[in-house]
Amino acid sequence: MATTADFRNGMCIEYNGKLYVIVQFQHVKPGKGGAFVRTKMKNLETGKTLENTFNAGVKINPVRVERRPYQYVYKDDLGLHFLHQETFEEIVLQDSLIENADLLKEGQGVEMLVHADEERVLTCDLPPFVELQITYTEPGVKGDTASSTAMKQAELETGAIVNVPLFVNAGEVIRVDTRTREYAERVKQ
Repeated sequence: MATTADFRNGMCIEYNGKLYVIVQFQHVKPGKGGAFVRTKMKNLETGKTLENTFNAGVKINPVRVERRPYQYVYKDDLGLHFLHQETFEEIVLQDSLIENADLLKEGQGVEMLVHADEERVLTCDLPPFVELQITYTEPGVKGDTASSTAMKQAELETGAIVNVPLFVNAGEVIRVDTRTREYAERVKQ
């Protein structure tokens, strides 16, 4: 058992029978009354954020988790196949467990959060940015500027659709933010 004094960003705890990761916390000692800890926690199953206040010294149940490096190999009827980069153990995950799974490219590295006691994958995190080639988009017209307000849709090599500026053409490689699915920049080749 641990207490609220042990809170750290990224710490996993069991709260109301569900697993949460602490995103933010703040110890507060008001002039009157007892101290408390204000937290922002993310549910590992649903991804929803919960704000909660704990009284100082309350016992909590920490969960032992490990971050493990995996590499995306391929997709088939069973799901998405990943290979552990150190032990070469292969696991299969469903698309629903991975946010923005359509941005995964074969050979790409990911980081998985694994419940150490149950050997169960809790989350699969893509890198913040991925570089993907555009397979189809409407051609750019001479005079299109680098304005960030005018956008068009582009299909990427993984099949994902993202919005890109008008001056970007098919065949170019772009950097995409995996958290927001937004175009970041063109990649020089």
